[in-house]
Amino acid sequence: MDRSCWRQILVLLLFVSTYAEASFSRHMEDFITAVKQVEDGIPGSEPVSVLKSLRRAAGLNDAFIQHFLGDAGSGVPEVNPDLSASISRAVRHRVTEDAAEEGVVLTPDGTTVALTPLLLGLEAGFMSTSNGSVRGLVQLTLAKDLNLSFRIRSRQKQLLGPDGCWDNITSPEVFTLRDRPALLTTAQINGGMDGVVLGMALSDRFRRPVKLSDLLTEYYCHLLETGGGMDVAPRLVGRRRRENFRELVEVSALSRQVVRAVEQQRRVLGRSKMEVREKKQLQAAVREGMREFVQKYIVCPPIIPRCMWGARPYRGTPTNLSLPLSFMFIHHTSTPGRPCLTFQKCSEDMRSMQRFHQDDRGWDDIGYSFVAGSDGFLYEGRGWTWQGAHTLGHNSVGYGVSFIGDYTSSLPSQHSMGLVRNQLASCAVDGGRLKANFTLQGHRQVVNTSCPGDALYEEIRGWEHFGEVKK
Repeated sequence: MDRSCWRQILVLLLFVSTYAEASFSRHMEDFITAVKQVEDGIPGSEPVSVLKSLRRAAGLNDAFIQHFLGDAGSGVPEVNPDLSASISRAVRHRVTEDAAEEGVVLTPDGTTVALTPLLLGLEAGFMSTSNGSVRGLVQLTLAKDLNLSFRIRSRQKQLLGPDGCWDNITSPEVFTLRDRPALLTTAQINGGMDGVVLGMALSDRFRRPVKLSDLLTEYYCHLLETGGGMDVAPRLVGRRRRENFRELVEVSALSRQVVRAVEQQRRVLGRSKMEVREKKQLQAAVREGMREFVQKYIVCPPIIPRCMWGARPYRGTPTNLSLPLSFMFIHHTSTPGRPCLTFQKCSEDMRSMQRFHQDDRGWDDIGYSFVAGSDGFLYEGRGWTWQGAHTLGHNSVGYGVSFIGDYTSSLPSQHSMGLVRNQLASCAVDGGRLKANFTLQGHRQVVNTSCPGDALYEEIRGWEHFGEVKK
């Protein structure tokens, strides 16, 4: 368990006990503090009772939810009015006209999570009576919202997502989407995935924690170990969200659950069954939408956007790449010379490299297309569409991907190498950004340099798509 996370929670509890009407920022740690207050106000309560109290405070009690989880409006201890109002503001999800997304929190790993699908998945998991089976889990966390998004998308071509940016990482209050909002944002998908992963884990009654706040702290605030990083991290941590979801949920099964959620909602609301033609149209929309969902949230790795690591603006006008590209060039940063294990440290390293590239070398921006931390995430540099400044003479034909650290005599974590070798490459090919027969090379193969370090270079020589320089 991350001691720094607990320290922040304890400080917040002391502050709130002194100022009952304090306004929290939108950190996950702040929400865990609110959960701890609910637990303390209901001594000896089971996690299910705490979750129902949270659901009651947030007003999550429509007929569809009640069908699976029961009524939260009766037989549940009431939360004091001030705390109840704070929980309602924190949990209730909506996107405003100016693209501000509410009902979301910033987690310690730098990702943003919608609380509603997370809490519904947790409650379903705690209520499960059969190991490995949770009634209504996928319908409550993802399927119902995916259905709405897919059906609207089929008419208006809206995309899933997008992700967004917080106004302040230290004290986040407003989360603004970076593009036109769809009905299902990245934060909702993150929360839904977490709800599925944790809900399924909770179906094993022997693994259930005594307190909800302990579970949330262990999942979101786990501190990575120096020297092992993600390679030795527990399976049940937020940083592994996508890989855990990928292992748990089959795409075909998820597609069926989306259709089933529509049928279930009709029955709950007393509406007539879908006609054959209507059901076929729904299934077609789901198939189309699921392709995008899989490519964006299962095939692709999690990437921290520029706004989240505090990037300066690009100087001048970026040159757009002509896609798909033919090469991926592998680098190491050398300086910073040590792997970064937290969102805070990786972001600091990204800002340091950008300052060096812009101020010392006179470049327009950080040179790399993407950068791999050892915290379980990739970081957006110039990204998919802007030409980089990473491999002299070859910037227009390939992406430059760097690993934070010096890999002359040691290797990056297996996890971070897998994010680049397997997921980033597949994401680029599936998204039409890299050619299917692209060539992967080390920086030293085309420029007179020791980069990406002897150890890492020897490693990538065994990767698929590695190519020697033709003489």
